Amino acid sequence: MATMATEHDEGTPLKVSEHAPPATGYQDSPPSYSENEGMFARTLDDTTIRRYFIRKVFVIVGVQLLFTFGIVCVFTYSSDIRNFTQATPAFLYSSFGIFIVMLVALNCCGDIRRQYPWNILCMTLLTLSLSYMVGAIASNYNTASVMIALGSTVAVCLAIILFASQTRFDFTLCYGFLLVASIVLLMFGFFSIFFYSRILQIVYGSLGAMIFSIFLAADIQLMLANHRYGLSPEEYIFGALILYLDIINIFLYMLMIFGGDR
Repeated sequence: MATMATEHDEGTPLKVSEHAPPATGYQDSPPSYSENEGMFARTLDDTTIRRYFIRKVFVIVGVQLLFTFGIVCVFTYSSDIRNFTQATPAFLYSSFGIFIVMLVALNCCGDIRRQYPWNILCMTLLTLSLSYMVGAIASNYNTASVMIALGSTVAVCLAIILFASQTRFDFTLCYGFLLVASIVLLMFGFFSIFFYSRILQIVYGSLGAMIFSIFLAADIQLMLANHRYGLSPEEYIFGALILYLDIINIFLYMLMIFGGDR
């Protein structure tokens, strides 16, 4: 195979795909997969492996989204479940704790993330806990607002997936900008607590939906590995995780836009 250029970080090594020009002074070496090393790898020549990886990622994400949005519909349409959720905040706090533990385990523990069945178990617990939290949040909004936000999320995500898979613009180079934008969004949300207004809520929701839409486009290209950076086929759980979280965040910000004064 041709010699590939590499870029090193303090954390996970990133490797340039075949579309980038080769650099001199680097030698081929087998990838390391200890802990978080080897999360990102160069695009494989074997397109069959890449297509199988993409299919596996989207199947996992599809199952997660069907379950989560099913829970959202149940929480929205059932007044009994809505009342139970609002009367028992302990379940919400417990779900949040489980979600954080599973998120840290899947992001920071490479062996768990790549080892069956622990990776599936952690992903299942994360999906269950996040689904309950999203359903509990949606239960505070009226049914029409939730359905509009849900339909808007589906339309936006499908458009982004199609655009990101066809465009030549490399969204994977935008991760630095997205990190800064996320920090600014977090600070904006914190100060919005003390200066609340409906207009400010719409602006905040619009900014959040836009930022995570760019995240989704970048992560889609990371799956396809047809730009500068690509995700290793061993990291199908990590790939499903980031796409799932992107879409859920888009839905929550859409809900903030269409939800009215809540």
